[in-house]
Amino acid sequence: MFIPRAQSAFKALRSAQPRVRLYFVSKNAYSSQVEYKPIRSVLVANRGEIAIRVFRACTELGIKSVAVYSEQDKMHMHRQKADESYLVGKGLPPVEAYLNIPEIIRVCKENDVDAVHPGYGFLSERSDFAQAVIDAGLRFIGPTPEVVQNMGDKVAARVAAIEAGVPIVPGTDGPVTTKDEALEFCKKHGLPVIFKAAYGGGGRGMRVVRKMEEVEENFQRASSEAKAAFGNGAMFIEKFIERPRHIEVQLLGDKAGNVVHLYERDCSVQRRHQKVVEIAPAPRLPLELRDKMTEAAVRLAKHVGYENAGTVEFLCDESGNFYFIEVNARLQVEHTVTEEITGIDLVQSQIRIAEGMTLPELGYTQENIKPRGYAIQCRVTTEDPANDFQPNTGRLEVFRSGEGMGIRLDSASAYAGAIISPYYDSLLVKVISHAGDLQSSAAKMNRALREFRIRGVKTNIPFLLNVLENQKFLHGVLDTYFIDEHPQLFKFRPTQNRAQKLLNYLGEVLVNGPQTPLATTLKPAEVSPHVPAVPLDLSPEALEREERGEAKVTEPPCGLRDILVRQGPEAFAKEVRSRKNLMLMDTTFRDAHQSLLATRVRSHDLLKISPYVAHKFHNLYALENWGGATFDVALRFLHECPWERLEEMRKRIPNIPFQMLLRGANAVGYTSYPDNVVHKFCELAVQTGMDIFRVFDSLNYLPNLILGMEAAGKAGGVVEAAISYTGDVSDPKRTKYDLKYYTNLADELVKAGTHVLCIKDMAGLLKPEAARLLITAIRDKHPDIPIHIHTHDTSGAGVASMLACAQAGADVVDVAVDSMSGMTSQPSMGAVVASLQGTTLDTGVDLRDVSEYSAYWEQTRTLYAPFECTTTMRSGNADVYLNEIPGGQYTNLQFQAFSLGLGDFFEDVKKAYREANLLLGDIIKVTPSSKVVGDLAQFMVQNNLTADQVLERAEELSFPKSVVEYLQGLIGIPHGGFPEPLRSRVLKDMPRIEGRPGAELEPLDFDKLKQDLKESHANISDRDVMSAALYPQVTNEYLFFREKFGPVDKLDTRIFLTGPKVGEEFEVTLERGKTLSLKAMAMAADLKPNGDREVFFEMNGQLRTVHILDKEAVKEIHVHPKANKAVKSEVGAPMPGTVIDIRVAVGDKVEKGQPLVVLSAMKMEMVVQAPQAGVVKKLEIANGMKLEGDDLLMIVE
Repeated sequence: MFIPRAQSAFKALRSAQPRVRLYFVSKNAYSSQVEYKPIRSVLVANRGEIAIRVFRACTELGIKSVAVYSEQDKMHMHRQKADESYLVGKGLPPVEAYLNIPEIIRVCKENDVDAVHPGYGFLSERSDFAQAVIDAGLRFIGPTPEVVQNMGDKVAARVAAIEAGVPIVPGTDGPVTTKDEALEFCKKHGLPVIFKAAYGGGGRGMRVVRKMEEVEENFQRASSEAKAAFGNGAMFIEKFIERPRHIEVQLLGDKAGNVVHLYERDCSVQRRHQKVVEIAPAPRLPLELRDKMTEAAVRLAKHVGYENAGTVEFLCDESGNFYFIEVNARLQVEHTVTEEITGIDLVQSQIRIAEGMTLPELGYTQENIKPRGYAIQCRVTTEDPANDFQPNTGRLEVFRSGEGMGIRLDSASAYAGAIISPYYDSLLVKVISHAGDLQSSAAKMNRALREFRIRGVKTNIPFLLNVLENQKFLHGVLDTYFIDEHPQLFKFRPTQNRAQKLLNYLGEVLVNGPQTPLATTLKPAEVSPHVPAVPLDLSPEALEREERGEAKVTEPPCGLRDILVRQGPEAFAKEVRSRKNLMLMDTTFRDAHQSLLATRVRSHDLLKISPYVAHKFHNLYALENWGGATFDVALRFLHECPWERLEEMRKRIPNIPFQMLLRGANAVGYTSYPDNVVHKFCELAVQTGMDIFRVFDSLNYLPNLILGMEAAGKAGGVVEAAISYTGDVSDPKRTKYDLKYYTNLADELVKAGTHVLCIKDMAGLLKPEAARLLITAIRDKHPDIPIHIHTHDTSGAGVASMLACAQAGADVVDVAVDSMSGMTSQPSMGAVVASLQGTTLDTGVDLRDVSEYSAYWEQTRTLYAPFECTTTMRSGNADVYLNEIPGGQYTNLQFQAFSLGLGDFFEDVKKAYREANLLLGDIIKVTPSSKVVGDLAQFMVQNNLTADQVLERAEELSFPKSVVEYLQGLIGIPHGGFPEPLRSRVLKDMPRIEGRPGAELEPLDFDKLKQDLKESHANISDRDVMSAALYPQVTNEYLFFREKFGPVDKLDTRIFLTGPKVGEEFEVTLERGKTLSLKAMAMAADLKPNGDREVFFEMNGQLRTVHILDKEAVKEIHVHPKANKAVKSEVGAPMPGTVIDIRVAVGDKVEKGQPLVVLSAMKMEMVVQAPQAGVVKKLEIANGMKLEGDDLLMIVE
């Protein structure tokens, strides 16, 4: 940033002044003459934002700026901001490069540098560096080497303070280098004490010790940190002052002996002795105390002959006493707030003083320096406050800063694409606000931080925002315990980072293929389904109602749910029974797509059509839209939350009752659960928007059914107890499941208090004549109970059967919209509606509305081509009366057969299904019992076994797990008992359950489960806990997926399944009023060394890139393994860094919390502890090894 014109102007100005001025000074070791000599070029022996800060000051003064940089910093911004830049420390470790004094001096001499500015950190407080600069004929922009040495030596600084009459804290007389010396001091003076690096500051190598047994470990860690940061591990030990404020006074001194203070800063907001937020001036500091502290600071500076910028730091206790801590003989990180309140550029002042100008010449007399308003500095760091502020490294995928009036930003490599390395301090940007009072300054800072968008690395911004909103902070009530005593500062509003996570997902699909298994090679259609318009009532009457605060013009008409909400389940059932027409339940939202599209329809497409359904089908009995297989498929394959699906559907359809499928004691799972799990599930379902619970048991086992009924009823839902239908009541030869069996079961369910009685014909076996017999018999016995019929249209006779049910006295039948009906789905809605038009059973549904509704699903169905049942099933098939395969299972079984290589043998699978059913005792077949039969059928086909062979070889065969668990009694007891001798031969001496399985189970501890989940995942809700109670592993994997890839349910279905095409533009609506405009740009042909492939996108017109590990290509190169977060035995690196100490070996037994490894990064050391007790099975690391975050350290089993 060298500006020739500015430089020439300054040169001309300087040439007009005398080259040398002499001042005669007779005290305090100041030079007896002061020479003014302009500086033409300045080298900054530092990096990052402080280097850039000095370069900017040089540019404004017309001085050439020179940078040095390490090999690791070759892409860093500070080298680009300077007029010239030179590599130093080639081959050296990152920090040591900036500590290489001879090479820095060589760069100065070879490139006509006049002066060196040390910045802060690195060499800034090394007197040998200051001396080397002067010895080389250069000027050091800072205090004299003698002052740097004396003030950097905390012992000498204490002596000077005593001599100057400045109060001090009791401490060691000299640097301490061994843990034995540390122990001796602690035993003599007592605890607490504080260890400080004797030759550096900034919180590095600083520890407070309150227990004698912790002295040795803390001394060792502090000394090691100090040596890494400052090149010397010597420590200084002081008595620790409880509850102090940390106040520091900014000074400027010139070569003529003048010293002024620029008032004070409050640095009390600290974490582990590192400053987080600084304020100038110190709020609520009594003027008398301020005057005493500033006078003491000036007195000390004059006593030691201090020149240039420096800071005197004090601790101030609750009684108004203050104690000298140290002198920072350099510029400090927080110098910015002093500049803001005084208007004095400290860096330019440093340079001017180094040239030989005096403070009066600069206009800096004490009476002229007045503070104006309040300034706050927040250090935005790449640290994760939710994870103990561990340094976070990586690539800045997104960087957008907060700006505006009263905001100043001092940063270095803060831009999209910048690499945050583990080698240096984690400071990313300093944000400084300035306003007339503390609260206004805090408001500006709060606003600016909220404007920041930083993606790719975690930052401490959420923590800073909590600090800024704390009432004690806003009123200036601060001490160094502020952070420790406000645990609420660590309760963060979760940052969503939705856009970048979605880009990562899209990149993952483009690089590694679909993230949900596709059943066939067919691709989703490139179609955007037309959503029919929702009517809007803008009549004067409607507008008046809206004005009165009643129904909005966008709200749908009232439906049956209004009666349920107002009057309860009993009144709801009574209303249903009182209606003379046939009512319909639409299964399009659940069972229809479970049967036709492998349950893969996503919330995205369901929610699009929901408002239309609410307006046009408000007279439906219900929408079947949740539960059953949709629950785990949403988590497992669609990577979306089933609870959110229910909640969002309820928002869009407030007027139609929702019905779900509850598998009795199995809830929405495939096994038995403790009773409290089923009850809790129903409670949460009602709270989220569910109304009607169709409760069934896969074996019609009454104890399981009644448990589900009780759970649904206690939760406030409508209980619709279902009898699962099989066999044929119209065939006198089928005696196991005859008419009496069903009417007796109906009696029991009515007696148990069901509100509605359902016949659940899951395979479509209910023929028209059987329907007439069954419904008539039940209606005759129970004239007041509403009867609801569910069937599948696998045979093609579904419409005829439903019409027969209606004519026999059924109140409700299940249908699916035309384009989602037929085959293994439900009968056609349009066919039933048309068949009953003009009769006493007229449904009241408009056929034109059905047609529009159907058109949407006809188009939408093509998006799910990879799961389309017509790939393998071209029409309905009456052989279902022989094999009795449930509709929802038929297509799934077909896809499973294909995936197992049995596609050509599906006819054999169907025949085997019939044989397997008979082997198992001719059971009721519905999830999960249907899965038992299906698993056994595929097992028989795979192993070429007949039913007789299975029975003969039962003792030696390894049966599917589901078959064994069924025979053990884990899902209940079948009608007629278990098949013998098959059961005895399979189980042998295995345990058996007699009675209801869930009765044997201990109640689930939901609090413990939630705590366990919180150990691995952030932002765990009660819904997540409930999902984990039902599907522990599936939920765990879903939560990891959600954290990594965000709300993928917001993507269009084709994009979700197979990703966008290169060059394709598309939109993603995250929520109302927030839509992303995306474009897939390109994918890099070359791999990164770590196996990543770069994928380029355009988002809202700005270029974004993501790095995706190519899972196929990486097999060809060596990459350190990553720890699987879902596997607790795998211990991963919590941050990038270098292994400096391995404390265990393979075979060692470890306890939970035991130190395993010490890592070093960003000049901070971290001890990795054992996540669980166990034995070290494998080590993946060695000392000195450099690791990335989440790299596998070891396996502890």
